[in-house]
This record gives sequence, structure tokens and C-alpha cells, in this order.
Amino acid sequence: MKPGARDVRADAPDPLYEQLAAYAGRPAATAASGKDPVNAPMIRHWCEAMGDTSPAYRGPDAVAPPTMLQAWTMRGLAPDPEPDDRTGRSPAYDGLLRLLDGAGYTSVVATDCEQEYLRPLRPGDLITYDSVIESVSPRKTTKLGTGYFVTTRMDVRANGEPAGTHRFRILKYRPVERPTQRKAPLRPRPVINRDNAGFWAGVAEHRLLIQRCTRCATLRFPWLPGCNACAGQEWDTVEASGEGTVFSHVVMHHPSFPAFDPSGEGGPYAVALVELVEGVRIVGNVVGVPYDKVRVGLPVRLEFQRMDPDLELPVFRASEGG
Repeated sequence: MKPGARDVRADAPDPLYEQLAAYAGRPAATAASGKDPVNAPMIRHWCEAMGDTSPAYRGPDAVAPPTMLQAWTMRGLAPDPEPDDRTGRSPAYDGLLRLLDGAGYTSVVATDCEQEYLRPLRPGDLITYDSVIESVSPRKTTKLGTGYFVTTRMDVRANGEPAGTHRFRILKYRPVERPTQRKAPLRPRPVINRDNAGFWAGVAEHRLLIQRCTRCATLRFPWLPGCNACAGQEWDTVEASGEGTVFSHVVMHHPSFPAFDPSGEGGPYAVALVELVEGVRIVGNVVGVPYDKVRVGLPVRLEFQRMDPDLELPVFRASEGG
């Protein structure tokens, strides 16, 4: 049994499994051929994709990376509408897949493979193979859904010589039904402490408060316990007018955070550093324009937006004609 999979019910009869188990030992492909000989371009592309710089895979004496064993024989999982006598799957394997599809196990995921290498593959080698349906598991329940593990074993030959064995396992499953209604994602909660509690108290009253040092009158934002101009410890506040311009901005594409995207889908969104007319800068979302229309110098005005029943945040709406 695969990790994370369990029998649905050990004592429950499963007529479908009885039909599926009858396919074990039947051929999946017989005397089939790879579509292309082993060749240097495919080896080069594979090594580039994998970042493999081994000199064994370059030059006149190059061999193919052993893990390419399946690359020379790989085919799709859906039944072939126009079978190729050289490379097509057997009627038995297609019949097995149709039986599973017909019973509602229409989704598929590859779960693992095992390979054994008998000799290196070199450019020009002609690949042939036989494949057998090695086993079909009893019905299992996984996090993806309920289904059956199907294992095939492929014996690969190069120019008629045994070159390797490839076992490949898939899960044909019926997906778990997901709730049709999704719970709206919530914004992360701000961290409120003794140094910034006054700011959040102002937000609750729809006021954007800026600290002002009572010794040198320097404004500062974000809130700090002391003045970074004169080190004064005493301060009061002034209320921002709410007018400002975008000083700089970024567009977040990845990772996806649906809670920050107005559509709730996790698409791109803009985060701006807004310079208020008072001279301080604050980070916030720009609303009222698409994310790709936010620009440096865009006029914005403060407003407060309710994100969920327990959270309201200051945001900046693009001014008309901005």
C-alpha cells in the first residue's frame, strides 16, 4: 500500500476490482519501438533542463543519462485514437483504462517509478520494449480521492540487448468532492504593541495619526518609541490630511495571496509606498485602478476599507484624472 493510502473496506466486496485484477499479467505493449533512436539533441535538452553538466553526456563518446530510460518510450495516458503498431499500447491496457474511466475513476496521477539499468544507452541505439500490467491494487482511499494503483513493468532493449527495466505506477481515482462555497480568505492580523497602539486606535476612528516629536517637531512614520532626529522621548500626534502621491510601488505576482487580491482569486496586486503631503511615507494598497495602472507620482487619497468583520485598514484610492 502506498503511503497515505488505505483500503476503503477490507471486508467490502468490490466487483470492479475482480475485473481489474484479471488484467494483471497481461501485456501492455509487445515488441514496441521508441519513436526515435537515442540522439544527442534530446540528451542535450535533458541535461540543460536538469542542470547536469557531466562530461559523460557530451562529445563523441557521450551516453544518455540513465534516468532518461523512460524518455525514449514515453507515451500519453489516454487511449490512442489511432494506434501505432510500433508504439501503441495493447488492447488490454487500453481496456483497463476504459474500464476505470467508465466506473468514474477518470483522474490520473503518477505516483512513483523504479528503474534498473543494465547497459548505457548511446546515440544511435534503437529502442524496443515489452511492457506488462504487473498489478492492480484493491481500491484505496487517498487525500486526492478513491481509486486504484496500476503498476506496469517495461523491459527495455537497445539494439536488441537488455538495457533496463522500468516500473511505473499511476493512481486512477475519483476526485474528492470539494465544497462549492469557499470561505473568504482573511488578511493577516496586524501586530499591535505599546509602541503602535495609538496608531491603530486612530485607524479605528478613521484617523491616520502621525507622531510628532515635541522637542524638534519632526514628524515620523511608522511609529517609534523615540525621535530619530533628536532622540527625544516625548511626542504628540497630528492627523494626516489624507492627500499623497505614489512614491514607489511593486506588483506582487507570486506567491499567491487571495486575501490581498480584490477579486479573492490570488491574482497580482499593487503595493505602494505613498508619500503624504506632510512628508512622511506609508506602505499601503492602492485601490480604484487596476494593479498595472499604478505608477510613480499617481495622486491618491486616504480612505478606510473594511477587509472583514474584524479588520479595517487604511488604503489609498487613486484620484480621478490621476
